[in-house]
This record gives sequence, C-alpha cells and structure tokens, in this order.
Amino acid sequence: MTVNKKSAQRAAQLREELNHHNYLYYVLDNPEIPDAEYDRLLRELQTLEKSHPELLTADSPTQRVGAEPLSAFEEVAHEVPMLSLNNCFDEQELSDFDRRVRDGLEKDSVEYVAEPKLDGLAISLLYEKGMLVRGATRGDGSKGENVTQNIRTIDTIPLCLQGKNYPERLEVRGEVIMTRKGFAQLNERQLKNNDKPFANPRNAAAGSLRQLDSRITASRPLEFYCYGIGVSTQTFADRHSEVLQKLKTWGFRLNPEVNVLKGMQACLDYYHAIQAKRDSLDYDIDGVVYKVDRFAEQDILGFVSRAPRWAIAHKFPAQEEMTVLKGIDIQVGRTGALTPVARLEPVFVGGVTVTNATLHNQDEIDRKDVRIGDTVIVRRAGDVIPEVVSAVKAKRPKGARKFKMPTHCPVCDSAVVRLENESVARCSGGLYCGAQQKEAIKHFASRKAMDIDGLGDKLVEQLVDQGLIHDVADLYRLNVEQLVALERMAEKSAQNLVAALDKSKTTTLERFIFALGIRQVGETTARTLAHHYASLESLMQANTDSLLEVEDVGPIVAESIETFFKQQHNDDVIEKLIQAGIHWPAIEKPSAEALTLAGKTFVVTGTLSSMGRTEAKNALQAKGAKVAGSVSKKTDYVVVGVDPGSKASKAEELGVEILDEVAFLTMLGQ
Repeated sequence: MTVNKKSAQRAAQLREELNHHNYLYYVLDNPEIPDAEYDRLLRELQTLEKSHPELLTADSPTQRVGAEPLSAFEEVAHEVPMLSLNNCFDEQELSDFDRRVRDGLEKDSVEYVAEPKLDGLAISLLYEKGMLVRGATRGDGSKGENVTQNIRTIDTIPLCLQGKNYPERLEVRGEVIMTRKGFAQLNERQLKNNDKPFANPRNAAAGSLRQLDSRITASRPLEFYCYGIGVSTQTFADRHSEVLQKLKTWGFRLNPEVNVLKGMQACLDYYHAIQAKRDSLDYDIDGVVYKVDRFAEQDILGFVSRAPRWAIAHKFPAQEEMTVLKGIDIQVGRTGALTPVARLEPVFVGGVTVTNATLHNQDEIDRKDVRIGDTVIVRRAGDVIPEVVSAVKAKRPKGARKFKMPTHCPVCDSAVVRLENESVARCSGGLYCGAQQKEAIKHFASRKAMDIDGLGDKLVEQLVDQGLIHDVADLYRLNVEQLVALERMAEKSAQNLVAALDKSKTTTLERFIFALGIRQVGETTARTLAHHYASLESLMQANTDSLLEVEDVGPIVAESIETFFKQQHNDDVIEKLIQAGIHWPAIEKPSAEALTLAGKTFVVTGTLSSMGRTEAKNALQAKGAKVAGSVSKKTDYVVVGVDPGSKASKAEELGVEILDEVAFLTMLGQ
C-alpha cells in the first residue's frame, strides 16, 4: 500500500506530540492531557504504522518494546571510563575533602552541586543526531553490557532528544532505579504467580535491566534519573549545574533534590536535610554526592587512582548489618495477631543499637529459611521497625533450629488459629486475652454493638490501665464512686455512664453477637446468625456443618465462629455478661409467607424521605431479602432516593431494575 503525504505528516505530528507529552509528564511533572488522551494518540500512531510500515521510525513511542529476545549481551567499551567515587562517612572526612579541594584550587570557598546518591544501577546512554543508539551498564567502569533493547522500554528515557542545539554526539549518564511503590507491586505480582520475590529495589532494578527478553523488562516498573554526561562533541556549558539544566530541556529527568551549595557547611546542612526526608522519598538512597560545579576547577583537581578528586559520596550510616539470631519471641497485638520477633545479639545499624527485629509471620520465616542460631542480615530504615532480611546460610551452625508458631496464645492460652488465605495467625480468645482487651472493649461499646453512650476510647484505656476492668463483663460492675475517682471524670458524667451501661443491658441478639467481636462476623452476618439460630445457646453449640447451612456463611467464617465459642475463656465472659443482666427479646422465626422477598438482593442508594438507610435495610431483611453495598449482575433491585450517585448509573448499565421510593414502599407492603 502506497503511503500518502497526509498519513506521513500525521505520523510525524503524532510522534512529536507524544514525545512532547512524555517530556511534560516524566521530566516536568506537568502533564497537559489525561492518560486516556495520551493512549488515544498512541493507538492512532500504532494504527498508522501498522497500515504503513514504512512510516515506522526508531524514535517512535510505539517502539519501546517488541524485539526478539537476545541470546547474550554484547560487551561495550566506555570511551570515557565510568569511575566510582570515594566515600566519606562523617563530618570530619567531609571537612578533609573540602580542605583538599580548596587547597588544590587555592580558594577560600568552593561551589558544589549536591544530589541524593540513588541506590540503583548506573548506565550510559549514547545519542547520535538526537536519537538513542545505545544503552550500556557501568560494568567494571571500563567495559559494560549493551542493554539497548531494555533501556528503550523505560518511559523516563527519551528515544529522541527534545528541543534544539544538542550536540551531534552525546553520552548521558544516570541511574536506573525502581521506586518503593513499584517494588512492592512487583513483589506482590511475583508472589501471586508463585515466583520468588526480590530482596530489595536495587536488586529488582538490576535484575530487570539484565533480562535477555526486553518484554520482561518492559513489565517492570523501572525509572531513570540523569546525573551528568560522559562524551560530547561540543562544549555547551562551563558548569555541571548548567549541563544538568540543558539535559532537562533535552528531555531528561533530574532528581528534584539537586542543589548548588557554597562551602562545606552548606553541604553538611544539605546532607542532614536529605537524611531527615530519606524515609519519605519513594526511592532508596544511601547518601549524598557532592561535585565541584565548575569544569575548569574539576580539570585542575583531576583524578586519583580510579576516582575524581573533585567529587565525593557522603554515605548515610549503614542500614544493614549482620548479627546472630538468639531466639524468637511471640508478641500478641491488640487485634490478636501473633507476630514473631527476633531476639538478636546487639548490633549497631542505622544509627542505633538494635536487639529486636520483626520476622512478620510464619510464611516469611519459612520463605527466608531463618533459623534460631543463624547469622542474619538486619535492616533498619529510619523509624521503621527493624526487620530480619535474610539468613547468611554459609555461616549456619550445626543445630540451628527451625521455628514453628505456637498452637496456643502465650498471653491467655487460647487456641491460635490461622484462617485460609491469611498469612497472620491470631489468638481466638478475643473476649478474654489481655493483649486484646482494650480493642475488644472499644468494639463492644461501639454504637452498632452495645451502644454504650459516653464510653469513648480514652476512657476505656484509662479503665484498663487503672485495673478497673479486665474484660467486657467487668463494665457492668462499675459504680459511680469508682468512676468519679478517675482523672477528668465529674460525678454527673459518672452517673450518666452507669445509666448508659444499665440501658445497654436491653439489646437484641444480633447486636450482642456483633459486639462479641468474632473475627469475620460483621453486622449482616450477626443478624443472619441471630435469625437462623434464634438463640445464643444454639449458636454457641453449632459446629461447622451446621454453620455452613447458614446463608452467606462460608468455611472460613464457620471456622472462625466455631473456634471462638470453643474457647472456655470466651464462654466464661459471655456467662458473666448474661449474669450481669444483658438480655434481648426472643426471636420468632417468621413464616415462609412473611418472607416475600427471600432470595432477592437489593441495593439502597440516595436519601429516602420516609425512612433512613438502616431502617430500609432492616425492613428488607425482615422480608427475607439480602441487602448488598454495591451493584452487580446478581443484584435484583436498586432502590433509588434523592441524589443516588453512581450506583443508579451502574444499575442502568447492567440492566438492573430500579425502584423509586413509592415502588419500594409498595413492595414492602407499606
């Protein structure tokens, strides 16, 4: 098919537009168009190129991925070596570097360019006549690997330079990284696919860039920041800071923390400022790099061995160190989660002495194959709880012991359960366990549970801390004299709370079941259980087979309920609550004739004039209907009030029948 002039012009226009929008998005962080419009332009260009292959160019945004996998990487010799930097680790060493620079230049003060030292993979990008022709890894500094196909898949690397007046031949240097967010998403995908997760973002970035199949690299969340140049066919600036700004206009992304500083004290202040914000950045850094700004001064200072005299890396304190795992303790959290905690030989890491570190859960211990007695690598990042990263298996002693989670809670001796599809093991003694008592009491008193007015979170914590209550049943033993003795508790407030506790004794079975805080049992399930069993005794005696007969109760929920009521501690607290006077009206199972909406699923949206949302939900459930929170193909009716929002639109889209308030009330028989 012969290409016409109009198609060729449109393809060129689309390439220019897309490259321009890439520049705005990745370099300036100031997009002009939404992602959907960018995708539309890209699809249009793809269609044109497919119809007219002769329009395809190397710099087309459509050509980032697609080449056949390589059998191996070819070796690349760097025209100008990619040298490493000398390091300094404290203020004195930085001061010594600054003194050597000033002495060499015979100046009292020197201007430096400073930026965070990214923890990634150094690469070299070669452009000829504005087109990317080669990408290479640093390798040993003299030779690297040709990773051009993979480099082309990274959106933050321009395939062609923007603007004008760039050198005919230009080598740009920078760092390929993976953000923390991208790393977390990649590892989540790895685990989902039963693949081995990566140890850290740097390893993930390096492994991704060295894939022989560029399609794999394209699927990884890699990004690029440039930090300078190697080879250039022309001199276009007198300062390193000017070079960086030129690179930005040509389409490269700079680290936003780059700064020009005068003197050693300004460098030190910058170091502390970056260190303070280190943990809030979305990428890993391990220090700060300082470079003398003026190229003429760099030339005077020259090089020593394999490093420049005019630059240095000011490293942060180590965040990873080795130590010995002496033992594993179990901590029980406020929701009953059991967390294994490593007891370590004290080790100085990240600026503090660490003696304990989290091991997360049994799956993580098994995956990392960490054993008691192992030499382990411990990581600490800022205020984050230190964690055991891995075991150094080469140092494993004979007799190193594997760890298994206990079968009973170390706090209250209740059974430990781990539900299907959950990585966390939990104590089942929710009403009794001392580690969970505050959260259990707060939930018990909440509005949708026992609705004890005046019993807020702070008061619960005060009551527990003072030893006045140990479980929810103790609430009903409180008196005015005890409460008045508490800090900031007036007599009237104390009287009101005692009255509220007395009022809460009259409740409903569904509220009481919900108040018990059984894992996986929310309001709807509590109501279903109450109306299915009609009595607390029947529910407490139910086994898994019986529970599975209840609507919407699956194996996981059934196991959670049965385990809860099997714990004698929980049953004892329930017995104390009944003895304290908590009661509810008997539940009469409605006749089949009354359940006119059985088997139907409703969604209520918008504001109804005749009743509130909860009242509408209760009315539907009384008729046997199921009330859902979102619209799906399984929804039978959507009840629409004033200002219904997106649920009404979703119903129309799926063809679900919509009821106005009049039709809804008619269906209820009102």
